[in-house]
Amino acid sequence: MTTKPPGRKPNKHYRSREYLTPSEVRSLLDAALNRQARYAHRDYTLMLLMFRHGLRVGEAVGEKCGLRWDAVMWGERQIFITREKGSDSGVHPLRDDEMVLLKELREQFPDSKYIFVSERGEVMSTDAVRKLLGRLAVQAGLDIKVHCHMMRHACGYYLVNQGYSTREIQDFLGHRDIKNTEKYTKLNARRFLNFDWGDL
Repeated sequence: MTTKPPGRKPNKHYRSREYLTPSEVRSLLDAALNRQARYAHRDYTLMLLMFRHGLRVGEAVGEKCGLRWDAVMWGERQIFITREKGSDSGVHPLRDDEMVLLKELREQFPDSKYIFVSERGEVMSTDAVRKLLGRLAVQAGLDIKVHCHMMRHACGYYLVNQGYSTREIQDFLGHRDIKNTEKYTKLNARRFLNFDWGDL
């Protein structure tokens, strides 16, 4: 049985929804790219991959499942995603801009086996990413309290609104139970665009 931390209220107390819209994700990415920080490139790449590949924070960073360079198949333009929480791991394609970003990042940290590392060359911690995302949300001026898992939900929300099937999204996010994927279909407002309200 999962218990919430003492004094922790239900999520709906802190926010009305648990996902970010595409425009909110874009604002976060812009904040990461435009901030005057030494590791702005790393931060931007991290946020982009978390969104595009539906990564949990522990699948992006950390020693257990964090992304490593040996997961990148440069010739095939693919990356192996190791999933947490009993989800199915799998291979995702890498887009052109992701390839460029990763190659530049590799040059910045040539001696690390992990893709996302701290200035000391150690794998980034999940706590560091949580704090980073909090700062970016403030800089982006978002009016919602953001947490890392919202990037994964944003991915599912985006894909269902692009018309991809529940089965495709299930495989992409690694859900073993399709019920975990079906919740995204409820976030597709386009289903209701054909409602005719007459003169009202």
